[in-house]
Amino acid sequence: MQVEKFYYDNKIVRAFMYATVAFGIVGMLAGLWAAIQIYYPESSLNLAATTFGRLRPLHTNAIIFAFVGNASFAGIYYSLQRLCKARMFSDRLSWLHFWGWQAIIAAAAITLLMGKTTGKEYAELEWPIDIAIAIVWIIFGINMFGTIIKRREKHLYVAIWFYIATWVTVAMLHIVNSFEMPVSFLKSYSWYAGVQDALVQWWYGHNAVAFFLTTPVLGLMYYYLPKAANRPVYSYRLSIIHFWALIFIYIWAGPHHLLYSALPDWAQSLGVVFSIMLIAPSWGGMLNGLFTLRGAWDKVREDPVLKFMVVAITCYGMSTFEGPMLSLKSVNAISHFTDWTIAHVHIGGLGWNGFLAFAILYYMIPKMWGTTLYSKKLATNHFWLGTIGIILYAVPMYWAGFEQASMWKQFTDEGQLKYQFLETVTNIKPMYITRSIGGSLYLIGALMMVYNLYKTIVQGTFIANEEAEAAPLIKEHSGKKEYWHRVIERKPVTMLILSLVLVAIGGIIEFLPTFLIKSNIPTIASVKPYTPLELQGRDIYIREGCYTCHSQMVRPFRDEVARYAPNPGDGGYSKAGEFVYDHPFQWGSKRTGPDLAREGGKYPDSWHYNHMYDPRSMSPGSLMPQYVWLLDNKLDTASTPAKIRAMRKLGVPYAKGYDKVANRDLMHQADSIAANLKKDKIETPANAEIIALIAYLQRLGRDIKAEYKQQPIAEIKK
Repeated sequence: MQVEKFYYDNKIVRAFMYATVAFGIVGMLAGLWAAIQIYYPESSLNLAATTFGRLRPLHTNAIIFAFVGNASFAGIYYSLQRLCKARMFSDRLSWLHFWGWQAIIAAAAITLLMGKTTGKEYAELEWPIDIAIAIVWIIFGINMFGTIIKRREKHLYVAIWFYIATWVTVAMLHIVNSFEMPVSFLKSYSWYAGVQDALVQWWYGHNAVAFFLTTPVLGLMYYYLPKAANRPVYSYRLSIIHFWALIFIYIWAGPHHLLYSALPDWAQSLGVVFSIMLIAPSWGGMLNGLFTLRGAWDKVREDPVLKFMVVAITCYGMSTFEGPMLSLKSVNAISHFTDWTIAHVHIGGLGWNGFLAFAILYYMIPKMWGTTLYSKKLATNHFWLGTIGIILYAVPMYWAGFEQASMWKQFTDEGQLKYQFLETVTNIKPMYITRSIGGSLYLIGALMMVYNLYKTIVQGTFIANEEAEAAPLIKEHSGKKEYWHRVIERKPVTMLILSLVLVAIGGIIEFLPTFLIKSNIPTIASVKPYTPLELQGRDIYIREGCYTCHSQMVRPFRDEVARYAPNPGDGGYSKAGEFVYDHPFQWGSKRTGPDLAREGGKYPDSWHYNHMYDPRSMSPGSLMPQYVWLLDNKLDTASTPAKIRAMRKLGVPYAKGYDKVANRDLMHQADSIAANLKKDKIETPANAEIIALIAYLQRLGRDIKAEYKQQPIAEIKK
């Protein structure tokens, strides 16, 4: 049989690797800075662009999409060519993908620091960037499938299955979650509202972790682990079960992020059931990876690449056991809104994603430069620094989470809450300090890797076009009966369609009842649309990232109702109908500050003014940064008509033509707040941004309180 000669393209792999290293360091620095701000708010430098609320989304986007994303692309471009025995389908598409992705990352960094955000976790980027992401992702898909179709290998190896499922599912998640109503070039409102928006967001958010941070990395594990160990994958059939069960079950689990919320109970229960089921395929994949190393443990002791991989796979197993456990309602009642969740997330992020990215960099660079790793000792030191860093990061966060949950829920013998919320924050400052020490060690290890890789590159010679040869693929069938999965492995388009069908089923079944059955989200007569000034204030709240520290969801627990809605007329725990005009929802994921769902009317306007100017003047010991620029910034009232029109298109019942007179009402309400402040000897112009933010904060919970005040006390107590 004639053998064909061809060349693997290492230049595109090198580009993605360089981007991985650069953005990895930037993302880690942003994370460390944000971690320090939690206990030392003055480190924000009192600048709008560098407060925790803007830095935290920058950190998460940099790590997820810039660091892990570029690492995945580097690993995929390297492995796919060798698994298909073919050069990438198009060098031009490869470079369009690379430069398009880096441009998106740059745009994300700039806009997030400017406060241009949708306010939806892991999906903060505004609509023009969302469109760019979709275009670049399609370019990547065409290039990947073009390469698979022109392959010289008959069957698709397991790593490629995971690459295919990643591509099709991320495309679906991104498109569905990114339906937005543009207001201006860098401002939009989510198409969905309240409960529906929360369901779609966490269907996306949970599965962004599943299909951007897990399935592509599993594909990399299935390629690089056997290569580094020089051993075959432990079980082909276990790979099949792992793949199909994982992609089918994962997509259903999103509602476990919304337990004890205003989401309908049936959707919460569905999320719990499928989350528990996830343990089986997840651990099947972990065991398949670890058992691949049977008989190779001597090599693990010597090879830093395998050291990183073993800890990465172990962290994957830990995270995928803990995640389902956290979805149990009894456990979630303790963990949600606490730092326990932060510890859980970073076991996966630092251990699974970070360590596997380090491993493939250590593996690929010596091979692409035709040399050996400059220093195994340095790589081993990096491994131990990183491992100790993970422990010093996670353990204090677990401790902090348990401490928060315990203090939140304690009552005195007289039935009063034992601790003020601020006590639960200041009590865990030592854990926050220790967490930042762990993060520093992890970062120092990464910098050691940069030096080691640089010295490796310097001592070698880059192989831009790596020569290879293979026989062409002959599409013939012997007529013999084949194992069913072998048939699918010959048909990448069939695998794509089957993957899409499996991942779409869960979303459709969860969405349709929530969107089509009105009784799932009963309306509340007293809940009205935001006034123009409140709408502007809400946008400022989102711009400043207040949702990263504050929740707006009183769960149906005695301690939460006692803390946030202690009086019969306060509205009690949160109801689905409260949020029907919230585009996007603002339920939050973490309580570094107290819940704000019933904030309206709790304090006078002057309290909010002083609290934003200097939080510690009103709440001694507060860890909130100052927002002094809100006192000077002028409100952009020119944007009010466009915002009202956008909201009307989304179904918010503003009167026709109201956009033309909205600013009149806005200034009337602003003048009233400015007058209230003046009574407390605070002089501020009515068109300052602080006025709009105060209006929004004073509105929170007012509608539900009005509903309860219309009812007799005896009826409320029922």
